[in-house]
Formats: sequence, C-alpha cells, structure tokens
Amino acid sequence: MAQIQGLAAHAAGAELLPFHYDPGKLGAHEVEIAITHCGICHSDLHLIANDWGISQYPFIPGHEIIGTVAALGDEVRQLAPGERVGLGWQSNSCGVCEWCTQGMENLCEQSEGTCVHRNGGYAERVRANARFVVAIPDALKSEQAAPLLCAGITVYNPLRTHSVNPSSRVGVIGIGGLGHIAIQFARAFGAEVTAFSSSADKEEEARALGAHRFVNTRETKAMKEVAGRLDFLLTTVNADQDWSTYLQALRPTGNLCFVGVPPSPVTVPAFPLISGARLISGSPIGSPHRLREMLDVAARHGVKATTELFPMAKANEAIEKVKKSKVRYRAVLAN
Repeated sequence: MAQIQGLAAHAAGAELLPFHYDPGKLGAHEVEIAITHCGICHSDLHLIANDWGISQYPFIPGHEIIGTVAALGDEVRQLAPGERVGLGWQSNSCGVCEWCTQGMENLCEQSEGTCVHRNGGYAERVRANARFVVAIPDALKSEQAAPLLCAGITVYNPLRTHSVNPSSRVGVIGIGGLGHIAIQFARAFGAEVTAFSSSADKEEEARALGAHRFVNTRETKAMKEVAGRLDFLLTTVNADQDWSTYLQALRPTGNLCFVGVPPSPVTVPAFPLISGARLISGSPIGSPHRLREMLDVAARHGVKATTELFPMAKANEAIEKVKKSKVRYRAVLAN
C-alpha cells in the first residue's frame, strides 16, 4: 500500500510540515478517499495547539473533507469507485451501543474523530468507516460543501432536533463561520430569523443570507426590543456574553442552545427558567443520517458556505488568516 502524503504538526502549535505515513491494509468496512477539498475549522486550530489535551504528534488535521472514492473495503456496498463523497468530524463509532442502534452515532462513547488520534484531511488521502462517508449531491460545489460537513451539521442538527418550523421565531447569535450557515438553514425551514451581531456592518449581509431582522448587540435599546420574542436562540460565538439578556429574549418554553463554546462558565438567573419553562441546551454534530439529510436540504434550498480557497500547500498561510479572523467565513484547502 502506498504511503499517504500530508501536512502535519510535529509539536503543539507548530507550523505544518510535509509528512507521510503508512495507512496499513484497508479494512473491510473502510473507504479511502482521494481528497480534493478540506475546510479549515477552528477545531483544527485547537487540535494543532493541543488546547484540549488530546492531540498526538505528528498529526495531520482536517475533518471537512470532500473527495472521490479511491478504494473500498471488501464489505462496502453503498459506495462506488470515483463517486464524490464527504467526511466530517466523525469517522467511526462502535455500531452496537444504545445510541448507535437508535441512529445517533454522534453520541457514541466510542466515537472516533476523523483527526483525533489519527490523521485527517490536510492530505492527499484519508480513510474512514464507510458508514460515515456520505455522497455529495450534484447541486453542491465541493468548495462550498466542505464546511457543511462540520460547521453546517453543527447548526443544522439543533434546528432539526428542536423542531424549528415555519411557526418558529429563531435567533442566531454571531454571523461568522457557523452563524452565516445557521441563518440560511433557519430561513429554509420557514422560520422568522433574527440575526444578532456586535458588528453593525454585517446587517446587510445578514439580511442577504435570509435574516428578517438584525440586532446590534452593542445597542441596549435594540436588545430590549427583542425581549420575549424568540422561540429558539442558537449561539454560535466563542466569546462571553450577558446570557441573562438573551434568556430574556426568549418566549415561554424558549430554548437558548449552545454550539459555540464561550471561555467562561455560563451563568444565568434561575427565575426566568422557572417562570417561563425556558431551557438551556447544547448540541454536537449530527449522525450520518442527519448529515445526508442536511446535504439534501442544502442542495434543494441553495444553502452554501461563503468560502475563501487556498492551495493545500499554503495551509499555514490559511491557518494564520483564520486565527486572525480575516476569512469570511470559511477557509478551504484544495489539492
């Protein structure tokens, strides 16, 4: 078996350097993907820096992968050589626990990350269990589809799990890599969408993406005006906020759902939760079934990531731009 060439960090926070590894024999249930595109996610940056204490070096990042099927294990029946496919954050699960058997493989305790303790998508090829490799609809361009495999499913999953529909009044906090996709999906579900941002210059873009209303979070008056108006509030930001203010924006039974991770513990007063039966929740990525559903919805409703394309060889340059928040909104590497 030929070695796989990629770009790896050899120590915490180090720049990526050319690296090759022997993937061994292809497993019976595995697929090898020839990578054409791979998105850069903030999770990749955390893994390169070992912020979560789980990285092993040398390590090839990348988990927003689009490519074509290069090889199939003997037991793989659902995919064909040359087929365009995608692979997201998860590459395997046990397949037999209560969560896997209910189609919620993303909650499996033995879940394997595509680039956690294994090599990911900043490379020529990658391998994964075939259950987690999904076909990409023809209507989606590879560059714009790659970020959907992590950022897209991260925002789609909670909207579906919490039954957002045309009667829903949805708020999205933060118009960035996650938020700009969340606005599009919420609009595709027929919901009334309010975008929250501390950047007033993003109003025009938020409305173009599908938001009906824009709230500048730096304006106290604007925040007070949305009190008691929302059913579901999705926070995509990785910064501390006055969460009690957002709690006040919810109607009774409303839900403040976290997909972004603020640095400090989230503290809110208990009384609004009790008096209005309001909820605080969180959501991870979705299952392979939900991933396929999301791609179908994106293809039919024209949902796509706003991207900036870089050659794979310039991955370090792209990572620096992402670190400095100079990419609108997702960086994608191309082989």
